[in-house]
Amino acid sequence: MDGEIVGVSLELLGAGRRLADKMNAPLAGFMLGHNVESLAKTCFEYGADIVYMIDDPLLTDYRSETYMKGTVDLCNKYKPEMILYGATPNGKDLSSAVATELATGLTADCTMLDVNAEQRLLEASRPAFGGNIMATILCKNHRPQMATVRSKVMKALERQVGRTGQIIHETLGMHEKDLQTRVLEIVRETSQRVKLDEAHIIVAGGKGLGDAKGFQLCYDLAEVINASVGATRDAVEAGWIDHHYQIGQTGVTVTPKIYFAIAISGAVQHIVGMQNSEFIIAINKDPNAAIHNVATYSIVGDAFEVVPKLIEAFKKAVKGGEKVHV
Repeated sequence: MDGEIVGVSLELLGAGRRLADKMNAPLAGFMLGHNVESLAKTCFEYGADIVYMIDDPLLTDYRSETYMKGTVDLCNKYKPEMILYGATPNGKDLSSAVATELATGLTADCTMLDVNAEQRLLEASRPAFGGNIMATILCKNHRPQMATVRSKVMKALERQVGRTGQIIHETLGMHEKDLQTRVLEIVRETSQRVKLDEAHIIVAGGKGLGDAKGFQLCYDLAEVINASVGATRDAVEAGWIDHHYQIGQTGVTVTPKIYFAIAISGAVQHIVGMQNSEFIIAINKDPNAAIHNVATYSIVGDAFEVVPKLIEAFKKAVKGGEKVHV
């Protein structure tokens, strides 16, 4: 996108490398775009052995018909066993179109990926039945096996500067006059809203805060420690905060250095959106709340008693450099 490889693609190269090594198979990336030859180097440095490339002016902007044609042609010629897509708007559109054209399966919004090397089956896992269980989905009878994964769910490999691989060039074989769509204008997002998936510290609140007034605790703590605010689906649906700040399976996936989970019970659909945070600090008066199972540190207590004390302690630390004892 805009001459750069989006982060989720590098993360999927990391996941793909692990699966390919288990299957003793090469890891390939496919790259569609215009003037993208130089980006192949990045793919190799993040784990790819091969890059299948279609470079064509018709691929300058994303259009379903051009990108589907290129991807399907590559699949028909090179017969990949598995394809992983980023669950971006374009990735979701492309993967579903390709799955329909190739009459194969597609597992969306996976949170875990593994492989049965003996049977050469992709084990794609995701929450199901409202997030109450984790389902592992197999595509036994059709190829390629395909899955989409959201940003920040997987981890990219450490970059190996200088690592190289093989580039295989193919052609698109389409003409502008044959296309049914035209890109008239690209409208960029102009909001200055902080992107949660890029935040280093997040203070998230759940339904245990009771109401919008109670949710204000999250804003108060976030202001002191210069953090971003997030929420569970329940808090969003209650109208306490905009849906852009929803974290979880039906929201955004985040990996901050510090994640404060305030009055959050720990439903599976929320956990999958924040479980890869470096430090998780849970504040919940229920000692049996599921959030404690993923927390680095747990504070069992009433958020309306604990959080104000944290705020005061952090204020002192910010002003005078005092040590904070929690």
